[in-house]
Amino acid sequence: MNITPNAQKYIDQEDRYGAHNYHPLPVVLSKGKGAFVWDVDGKRYFDFLSAYSAVNQGHCHPKIVKALTDQAQNLCLTSRAFYNDCLGPYEEFATKFFGYDKLLPMNSGAEAVETALKLARRWGYVVKGIPENEALIVVCDGNFHGRTITIVTMSNDPDSYYNYGPFTPGFIKIPYNDTESLKSVLDEKGDKVCAMIVEPIQGEAGVYVPDDGYIKKCYDLCHAHNVLFIADEVQTGIARTGKMFACDHEGVRPDMITIGKALSGGVLPVSAVLADDEIMLTIKPGEHGSTFGGFPLAAKVAVAALEVIRDEHLTENAARLGVIFREEISKIKSPYFKSVRGKGLLNAVITEPQNGIEAWDICLKMAEKGLLAKPTHRHIIRFAPPLVITEDQLREAIGIIKEVFETI
Repeated sequence: MNITPNAQKYIDQEDRYGAHNYHPLPVVLSKGKGAFVWDVDGKRYFDFLSAYSAVNQGHCHPKIVKALTDQAQNLCLTSRAFYNDCLGPYEEFATKFFGYDKLLPMNSGAEAVETALKLARRWGYVVKGIPENEALIVVCDGNFHGRTITIVTMSNDPDSYYNYGPFTPGFIKIPYNDTESLKSVLDEKGDKVCAMIVEPIQGEAGVYVPDDGYIKKCYDLCHAHNVLFIADEVQTGIARTGKMFACDHEGVRPDMITIGKALSGGVLPVSAVLADDEIMLTIKPGEHGSTFGGFPLAAKVAVAALEVIRDEHLTENAARLGVIFREEISKIKSPYFKSVRGKGLLNAVITEPQNGIEAWDICLKMAEKGLLAKPTHRHIIRFAPPLVITEDQLREAIGIIKEVFETI
């Protein structure tokens, strides 16, 4: 892929002064609008990553940006040492919007997951009566819940956990999409299990969609053993899969949901945990918090971001366009194309690496043609455009994907 001297300058600057903890595609972006981004040389691209589903509402949505800039001129941060006139209205709006008693505001997706783990353990001790320091949480192989030491304890990806030990005890790993394994664990140790946390669709694992009914069966098994069912919807939530939450596809209302990313439309780091009073009120003042969690800018931005999802019918758009995407992509005739899977506008193409060409190389070719996507593995490419994309734009982008696969 050709890199201009202008772009190379910024790439070299990051390499010289920044930590080497990412491997980006060699494009340097400077502008975004709707479903598109532009690089420092003015070239336009379809964004088919959407900042890992943070930009569901499209880049720089005017309503969300206005909420940010209007509030920034009045009050940015108070900390939670004081009340402010933005947090309460946001909490009321969001809990009614999602249908839960309470919202606990945080910043990043990982912080939301950490908060849910703490709430689950606290509930296990205070409500379920698990002996102190004996609570267990069930997690699934192939998960990606974040990057903290406790969360990488839950991972079986060596890139996430290698040389970061010792790790946090209290987790039981079982295969994903395997309810019999869950049943066995709960039958044997259910009296000490406080929760199961699961992604309804595993994003980083390659948009791994479980069997129909899997989430509902997990939920039912958990409830049969008085175990909390926690859905990590940081990536799959807020309209991405054609429902407000991916769990909605099976009519499941989790005991806790972690949300982030699109909760701000990509404008700020904003995350939260949703739960009802029995769970949320087990944590008392001083027992958990965040200086920036629920700060005025975040509150205003989150309300605007959710209003955009509702008012622009982005859930419905994701559902409709997702069907078109999978139908059209499945028609690709290429030795490098194997299959496509997903829900809504969270999809992945499984490639067939050969002749030294892997998913990364295909992504470089697509970037040359004006479409940005990123591999999740050597053979899987995730495609997740902003939900504001139009059908005409989607079909144009599909044309680029087809052309690359069929001519590479």
